[in-house]
Amino acid sequence: MSVPFYVSPEQIMRDKADFARKGIARGRSVVVMQYDAGIVFVAENPSRALHKIGELYDRIGFAAVGKYNEFESLRVAGVRLADLRGYSYDRSDVTGRSLANAYAQTLGTIFTETPKPFEVEIVVAEVGHTAADDQLYRLMFDGSVADERGYVAMGGSAEPIGTGLLEGWQEGLDLGACIRLAVGLMGEHGDERPRMLTEAQLEVAILERSRPRRTFQRLANGRLAALLIP
Repeated sequence: MSVPFYVSPEQIMRDKADFARKGIARGRSVVVMQYDAGIVFVAENPSRALHKIGELYDRIGFAAVGKYNEFESLRVAGVRLADLRGYSYDRSDVTGRSLANAYAQTLGTIFTETPKPFEVEIVVAEVGHTAADDQLYRLMFDGSVADERGYVAMGGSAEPIGTGLLEGWQEGLDLGACIRLAVGLMGEHGDERPRMLTEAQLEVAILERSRPRRTFQRLANGRLAALLIP
């Protein structure tokens, strides 16, 4: 008589978590941080077609690392949810917190109920009317949520980049200083030997606080090149 194959639930969850972490660790880094006039997203991404950064709603942005097809499906679902809620009720009812909670439920369900978890880590950022009102939510592959202040680093080099941000970031930095700080740390702690990243290797966008409605804006290479110069 054969003995049924058994794996404990704890071991299954550990294996899923290890699998997801390894997939995320292969991704190039993304940094999200507050600057004096809003929130900036900086990603190492040489692709012009496949974006790691996107707009969810008027004052809400999205950034991700991991498998592109998985986090892109989450971004599209977030846009649809935000549009539906804003149309059905009021645009002010669409908040970063509500979208982060929806993502947490989706990722948690996928992690526990499907054989393969999503290999993604995402940030939902909402720019407020003042810096104190800014919101940064970091969501892990298992649906856990962290409410961050100031900055977030994701990807394979998140730990050393986060340490560098702890030492180098401070409230009130201007846009250029924040971008140079993020790019310098990503170049220093990337998968390859330390190198200088150029605007062609970067994807950068901002949520600009002073814009009246849609605050999301991608930075073109010309403006980005100028901001990279100290």
